[in-house]
Amino acid sequence: MVTLFAFVGAIALLVVFHELGHYWVARRCDVKVLRFSVGFGRVIYSKRFANSATEWVISAIPLGGYVKMVDEREGEVTAEDLPYAFNRKPVLQRMAIVAAGPLANFLLAIVLYWAMFVYGVPGLKPILGEVPPGSPAAAAQLQSGDTILSINDETVPSWQELRWRLLDLALQQAEVKVEAVGAGSPAKTHILDLGTLEANDLDGDFLEKLGLHLHQPVVQPVIGKLVDGDVAQRAGLHQGDRVVKVDGMAISLWSEFVDVVRAHPGQTLQIEVQRGDKILAIALVPQPTDDSGKTVGKIGAAPQVDLSEWQSLLVDVNYAPPEAMARSLRKTWETSVITLKMLGKMVLGEVSMKNLSGPITIADYAGQSAAMGIAAYLGFLALISISLGVLNMLPVPLLDGGHLLYYVAELIKGSPVSDQAWDFGQKIGIALLGTLMVFAIYNDVNRLVSG
Repeated sequence: MVTLFAFVGAIALLVVFHELGHYWVARRCDVKVLRFSVGFGRVIYSKRFANSATEWVISAIPLGGYVKMVDEREGEVTAEDLPYAFNRKPVLQRMAIVAAGPLANFLLAIVLYWAMFVYGVPGLKPILGEVPPGSPAAAAQLQSGDTILSINDETVPSWQELRWRLLDLALQQAEVKVEAVGAGSPAKTHILDLGTLEANDLDGDFLEKLGLHLHQPVVQPVIGKLVDGDVAQRAGLHQGDRVVKVDGMAISLWSEFVDVVRAHPGQTLQIEVQRGDKILAIALVPQPTDDSGKTVGKIGAAPQVDLSEWQSLLVDVNYAPPEAMARSLRKTWETSVITLKMLGKMVLGEVSMKNLSGPITIADYAGQSAAMGIAAYLGFLALISISLGVLNMLPVPLLDGGHLLYYVAELIKGSPVSDQAWDFGQKIGIALLGTLMVFAIYNDVNRLVSG
């Protein structure tokens, strides 16, 4: 239900803001608006205010919306409405009305980022964990325990910001300056080579390919919680038990215990645990469980975690309102540029189409971000709003950017584009957007099936 409400709320906000941009500028240009719709298809609710020509409606398919204006291209217009027809307005006014939708999305993103930066963005300190030998990070002489201070002289207050900065630079495959400080040592500048990254690396965790792992506290193999009635509890494990051995193999970390359990679904494991001063032998059979198409073992146990150690890694990044506004403007610009770069590299085949996401993935992320808190949800809304703005500004017929392309041609040639060219462009636009949607839905389903 959280996912459903978060998704519907996000779509409603983004669509309403986008269409309000069109509506507001249209009314400023004295264009008559017949209908303002949130959603497509059958109308399920409508309202017309007194002394207003606009019908405000909610339609059945909540994946978009539209503003219907008086326009001779879309039907017969009465003589009294001709002065208020969209197609009769000067081309610059028509361009302003069309561009207002995407621009409203960018404005919304700026406001959301500003609120997020003022409220505070929770994150993890950019402290490095294990640096694998032979990795680009090792070649740059970065070491486990180093705290990243800046990238190309830009301060990185959190691990999330570190990833964002490197993603932008990875699209350029450049060498970057990384300033880091180790425990008890002065800050040093390291040169990290991003040229080793390939297109497919950007599909997943490209930081791992670079040898950059987030530092995490050591989790001891001590039972912290048990699921009532599950395998571990039925076998006789208790909270506070320390796992010493599994099938004769010594266990020193919780992750090692998890790896053994996952690798033996439906198979008996002989476990030695320390309980107080005693060593006890316990046999259990991990429950076979499907995990993204792979069968793994689970026993219904969680580790004992030192919360104070984890909390010491948390950082809350917030700014005064004036600085938050400057950062929100910059964040919106950078996100727009990175989105365009990714789209361009997809078209050129330099980045996989797997990066496209459809409504299923967006709904999933909406639910996850809402569950994480208000700051995460605001960031999600801002990101999707920017994506919607960038997508609509693309010079593809059917989209706002395609209409702007027609109006630029009209400015150059001094007369409107012919109906034949307009209709042909619409068909091309339908084909392109249909193909894009097929890829996005396929990726959504593929993520659900294969993980």
